[in-house]
Amino acid sequence: MKTINFVLTGLGGQGILFMTRLLANAAFDKGYNVLGAETHGMAQRGGSVVSHLRIGDARSSLIRAGAADFLISTDEFEAYRYLPYLKKGGVLFANANPDSLPDERVAVFLKKNDIRAYSMEATKKAVALGSPRSTNLAMVAFFAGFGLGPLSADGLRDAVANMSGKFKDGNLQLFEACYAMGSGL
Repeated sequence: MKTINFVLTGLGGQGILFMTRLLANAAFDKGYNVLGAETHGMAQRGGSVVSHLRIGDARSSLIRAGAADFLISTDEFEAYRYLPYLKKGGVLFANANPDSLPDERVAVFLKKNDIRAYSMEATKKAVALGSPRSTNLAMVAFFAGFGLGPLSADGLRDAVANMSGKFKDGNLQLFEACYAMGSGL
């Protein structure tokens, strides 16, 4: 299988490592090879967190600039910071107001590199559904709604169900709502 590269970004405490584990578990369940690496930086103080996830026949766990297929970010400004990791034709998913993404200063870069950008206000959606700490799950579900890459919505939904424990019902409700937002675009 061709290697599919994900860069996952956000701030400390937003669950970037959970997001990575969720995607990796869905990939493992499909029988794919998975490699990953995280950098925590000042995560304990709300600083930048980035995770690299490679699905397929990768030889190293790190993704070089210009090679990521997907960038999923729980923070709009962290999405902008890590945009150089996306390859030409890559896809950005960000927790941001759809009316403000992309920032006009970034739009030129996106157009020049044929990068598609999608956003939803994941934190607002998670809070509205009673899961205020689940922005990460909302973003994965939003991504799943587009049907891009090797991971199916059913596989991601199963990974959520298997990881959720006592929050299973609420997490699945949030997954369905955010999946619907992505699939509706």
